Amino acid sequence: MSFSRGPKEPVPEVETNIWSCTSDDCQGWMRESYSFEEEPTCPLCKSTMQKEVRILPELK
Repeated sequence: MSFSRGPKEPVPEVETNIWSCTSDDCQGWMRESYSFEEEPTCPLCKSTMQKEVRILPELK
C-alpha cells in the first residue's frame, strides 16, 4: 500500500445554511442540516442562534 503526499483533490465549497451564535463572546455555529431543533440554542454558551449563509466545504 502506498500513500501519496501529492496535492489532494480540492473540496468543492458551497453556500451552506448555518446557525450562528448571537453572543459577541462566542464563535459557535453549526450547519442547519445538523441541528435537530427548529431554533437551537448555542451548544457552547446556550445563547440564541440566528440563521446565516456561509461558504463551506461540501459534505457528501
